[in-house]
Amino acid sequence: MTPLPRSAPLLELDHVAKAFGPHVAVEDFSLAVAPGEFISFLGPSGCGKTTTLQMIAGFLQPSRGTIRLEGRDLTSVHPSKRGLGIVFQSYALFPHMTAAENVAFGLEMQRVSRSERTERVRAALAMVGLAGYEDRHPRRMSGGQQQRVALARALVIRPSVLLLDEPLSNLDAKLREEMQIELRQIQRNLGTTTILVTHDQGEALSLSDRIVVMSKGRIEQIGTPQDTYERPSSAFVAQFLGKTNDFAAKVEGAAPARIVAGGWSAPAPVGVRGPVTVSVRPERIGFSDEGLPARVVARIFQGNHWLFQCETECGPAIVVRPNDGLAQPGEGEAVRLAWRPEDMSVSTGAAA
Repeated sequence: MTPLPRSAPLLELDHVAKAFGPHVAVEDFSLAVAPGEFISFLGPSGCGKTTTLQMIAGFLQPSRGTIRLEGRDLTSVHPSKRGLGIVFQSYALFPHMTAAENVAFGLEMQRVSRSERTERVRAALAMVGLAGYEDRHPRRMSGGQQQRVALARALVIRPSVLLLDEPLSNLDAKLREEMQIELRQIQRNLGTTTILVTHDQGEALSLSDRIVVMSKGRIEQIGTPQDTYERPSSAFVAQFLGKTNDFAAKVEGAAPARIVAGGWSAPAPVGVRGPVTVSVRPERIGFSDEGLPARVVARIFQGNHWLFQCETECGPAIVVRPNDGLAQPGEGEAVRLAWRPEDMSVSTGAAA
């Protein structure tokens, strides 16, 4: 069942689907977005996240289902009349216009007076850190500055919902991280309801109130970043949203039954039988005197933490441990791996 926000929804997608001939791009997509929420559509290329965003924007019509904004059916509403702000991956700035002219474009279409337009453009550029850049053309601006202009242009019209189609993907890693922080601060300060399309797991985790994980046109899971990461509802979510270890295990005994993986064991969930797969995040595994026997194949220093690649009889394992100044196992060393039962998820069937 799709979790709903506690407050009355601002935007609702009710069993929305989109097909292009025989190809179904989006199937049975339902979501309620509360005012002020930051939602991320996350998934691999071709999963339907951009198609869903384009249906919200009005660039594509749903094959079936309904999209409502503040209770109003948007099916027959033209994109320009929906009151939505959009930032594209390419920024789509007008090269012959200055930053101020680009930002003012939407206000001109709304027939806002010149005096109000000038003040709102000035405020929007200042909000994104571009005060003093009003007369600069896009060709004389960096990628990060162009991204800020595009964001200011989308926000200056005071949209009911801000739609972001991978707006940071063209930036280098350092600038992208900086812009993520700025984007989140701006969104929090304005309280603008925002939907982001991204394939970057870290971006979705750091920005979102809730994440909609998609695969092959369908919703796999909706939840907060922490819940989605720590309690994935499927093997796909666990693998896509960060690294995870899958151990082949079996259920032994009855009343109470136990899951056994090598030298590690824990109480089995009620009703689980036969071969199972135990999934554990790398940072939830520790080295212990008791547990699953393993051998360190490689260890990699990554600044604030160590990454260990291990071999076990139940499958390969990646272990991430903090750099706490203590001695760490060396390559080739025999170790035992252990984790808390609450830090694992269990699925029926053998690990792939």
